[in-house]
Amino acid sequence: MADLYPILRPLLFRFPPESANVFCLSLLRCGVGRILTGGSAPDPPILNQRLWGLDFPNPIGLAAGCDKDAAAPDALLQLGFGFVETGTVTPRPQPGNPRPRLFRLDEDRAAVNRMGFNSGGLDLTVKRLARRHRAGGVVGVNLGKNRDSADAAADYREGITRAAALADYLVVNISSPNTPGLRALQGRAQLDALLRELVLARDATGMRVPLLLKIAPDLSAAEVRDIAEIVLANRIDGVIVANTTVARPGTLRSRHAGETGGLSGAPLFAASTALLAEFYRLTGGRLPLIGVGGVASAADAYAKIRAGASLVQLYTALAFEGPALIGRIKTGLVTLLRRDGFTAVRDAVGVAAHVPGASAAAG
Repeated sequence: MADLYPILRPLLFRFPPESANVFCLSLLRCGVGRILTGGSAPDPPILNQRLWGLDFPNPIGLAAGCDKDAAAPDALLQLGFGFVETGTVTPRPQPGNPRPRLFRLDEDRAAVNRMGFNSGGLDLTVKRLARRHRAGGVVGVNLGKNRDSADAAADYREGITRAAALADYLVVNISSPNTPGLRALQGRAQLDALLRELVLARDATGMRVPLLLKIAPDLSAAEVRDIAEIVLANRIDGVIVANTTVARPGTLRSRHAGETGGLSGAPLFAASTALLAEFYRLTGGRLPLIGVGGVASAADAYAKIRAGASLVQLYTALAFEGPALIGRIKTGLVTLLRRDGFTAVRDAVGVAAHVPGASAAAG
């Protein structure tokens, strides 16, 4: 079936981006995704992986931020994603920052957001996840803290405790630039204490749900080394590299380039991929990494994998290219893997990161 998104995109782009996202999620819940993509065929075995005891049909996932309140994870999986990450969800509902708070940078194939963890709260997310529990497909939950919370650890503990039985993996998001003081939790002492407490909270649930950390791209070399050491010491299961950036490359052309918030999309690709490779080297390939930031093609996804990503996420490119992008990336990725003599995607992980003898953890 022909890709219909190029016809629909001009209409969608007449709406504010946040309204367009809500509208698209509503359409997906009605089954429009299958019409736009023609349905999703089974993925070739070369793309299959088993990580954290979970079976991923392909390594291409949807990043957090699109489906904040777990409104349509199964409809999103039907677009062909190998996994979907909902959230960021906070313990209590909160409105987030005032609108407008999401901006398209059309000329730069990018976006700036200062959403501020707008969330329907854990009650809503848990209720929805319980309805689809074990419906099939890998669904992760990205956890945050409430803006007015005086105890960040307590907020993350609550998220872990309540979502552990319903999520395939959990993400501790301490890297959004839009919640005051949040990124300070990436400091060595704060992070060590936080992760130590959260691993205990996860273990206390009796569920061996994988616990991941999402980090910022705006870190010094010393901060990256500290985080790598702390993650390994505290038995964190994986790391997502990286969140949006507060940096503004001089190449940006859009009139929205100066908006306050986190920049995502194509301008983030090079920096986030370099950070990914460095984190892979620092951890010696001992835990799976998820690469995110500027992925818009099979070549982009392959570069992330070669830099050390076992899995790859995208979001911003979806708004510009539509859901057919997922199939194009998977098809192109198979071609690239076979061109280079790989028989499984896991064999390509980290080959460009220059860690002799290292490979990402699996099983």
